[in-house]
Amino acid sequence: MRGYGPRGFHVHPHNALACSKVPTPVGGVEERSGHDAGFRSPAGRRHDGGMSDEQPAPDGPTARERALRLAVDDIERHVASLGWDGPVFVFALVRTAGAIAATPSLAQELPSEAVLAAQDDPEHLTSIEQDGLPEASTIEELLGQLAWPEEVDGAAIVVERMVVPPEAEQGMPEDPQAAVEYLMGHPDRQDVRMAAGVLRTGESWCALRSRSHDLDDAVAGSPDAVPGLVEALRATLA
Repeated sequence: MRGYGPRGFHVHPHNALACSKVPTPVGGVEERSGHDAGFRSPAGRRHDGGMSDEQPAPDGPTARERALRLAVDDIERHVASLGWDGPVFVFALVRTAGAIAATPSLAQELPSEAVLAAQDDPEHLTSIEQDGLPEASTIEELLGQLAWPEEVDGAAIVVERMVVPPEAEQGMPEDPQAAVEYLMGHPDRQDVRMAAGVLRTGESWCALRSRSHDLDDAVAGSPDAVPGLVEALRATLA
């Protein structure tokens, strides 16, 4: 994935922070890393990653919300193409038209379809994958160390989580390591990839893919599917 890196941000195909799956009971929404991710069942389904000429319904998403949805969905598909059991990915989001206006030569570096899309839609977003992330043992610790320059309009993150039903805690060992092993071996466990994106202006979008239904058209999404993750990501833009 290619993009524009303001103030020294770079675009790289991978980053090195390992992603450990953390058991998350569905319904109980407890995340064992110590932070409540607030996992919710998405209210909607994913949107097509391509540009669309369709106008939103009166009560539908705004142009800015639609641009964020498209960007997050595109990021999720990019990470999905790399397979499961991958690292944590973090992206800066910038409005393509604004980035080109500030740096005209950028138009020669971006894919032609992105430049054309930005001409039609001033809200179109380009994602910039970040490398050299700070060392952290949890997602909360990682996000707590991030801050963005004003040229960055938003941020996105992709993580994998292990989700289990609340009843999975029955008979769970008290020892933390033993508890993780117990939940990882639970027959009802599900691996879920969560992609969340937020803008400085408050918009958010989450896309979720289940390992057991690993298809693009089975990716679900909503603005607050993972509210804890959204809020932690939003804090990096404050």
